[in-house]
Amino acid sequence: MNLSSTSAPGRRQMLALLAAAAASLAMPAALAQGLSTPSAVYPDRAVRIVVPFAPGAGTDAMARLVAQKLGEVMNASFVVDNRAGASGAIGTQYVAQAPPDGYTLLLAASPFTTVAASVPGAHYDPLRQFTPVGMIATGPLVWAANNALPANSMKELVALARRQPGVLNYGSAGAGGVNHLVLELLKARTGTFITHIPYRGVAPATMDMIGGQIQLVTGTIPALLPFIKNGSVKPLAVTSAKRSSALPDVPSMSEAGLAGFDVVNYFALMAPAGTPPAIVNSLNAAINKVVALPEVLARFKADAVEAAPGSPVLLGHFIEADYRAWRNVVKTQNLKIE
Repeated sequence: MNLSSTSAPGRRQMLALLAAAAASLAMPAALAQGLSTPSAVYPDRAVRIVVPFAPGAGTDAMARLVAQKLGEVMNASFVVDNRAGASGAIGTQYVAQAPPDGYTLLLAASPFTTVAASVPGAHYDPLRQFTPVGMIATGPLVWAANNALPANSMKELVALARRQPGVLNYGSAGAGGVNHLVLELLKARTGTFITHIPYRGVAPATMDMIGGQIQLVTGTIPALLPFIKNGSVKPLAVTSAKRSSALPDVPSMSEAGLAGFDVVNYFALMAPAGTPPAIVNSLNAAINKVVALPEVLARFKADAVEAAPGSPVLLGHFIEADYRAWRNVVKTQNLKIE
């Protein structure tokens, strides 16, 4: 067809008809592409952050803070979805099986690796079924003791445990959790035997420690700080390699004579394996912005944790190292946890 001999209005009409025909031919391909690839704008609907514990726990509080601030930074809706049970395994399994589209995330904490490492029935793999998104914050636990215990430091505690194997009782928040495994790590490192008594949470264990039924617990600093401040219990050390600003007078494990002993509770975002890198990177950039906000840093200080910004790769290295370290403790101590 020769357009040069056609009048201007005619040419415009002919060009419009050709453009319409081309658009109609291209439309099926465009629709097919749109159905098979993620939205160019992420997120374009609400994102769920699954917390594998009940409302009110420390992980839940962190998730709600992160959800609010991510929503502000990304101009989107982030909602918290509590799916508690089996020491966090139920909610974690749920995220592992969710579509890898960035709309279902996991607020992971220490049980993500400790339970997977110690409980055969956890039924999830933290290394193969998840994509690391970003670390949020970390903080140590604190060793606390009944005031009547004739030991005022970790060195004295270890010496006492060696003199009286099996006599000391230690309460944890439950078998397979970080509060349990940190005891097993101490026993493995020092060749001691301290009796482990699992409770349904750190709070009842702490009450029994104050009452004298048991002698030792570890817990997060916010959980034990009120009892430390009012003199109900005495702190022996924090579980990390360095001191905590929340307990500046309490020595680290290295200072207590256990070099290389470095256990922290952590909070991180994980996504189902296969989540597109573009979505992961977008979330990671937003998390790093969130943990730098003054109001978030103030909240972290109150909760005795520190911001831990970084890349998905760095988080992946951390998760793998943590998981493998706890697997080694479980094997060394021959732990059988159902």
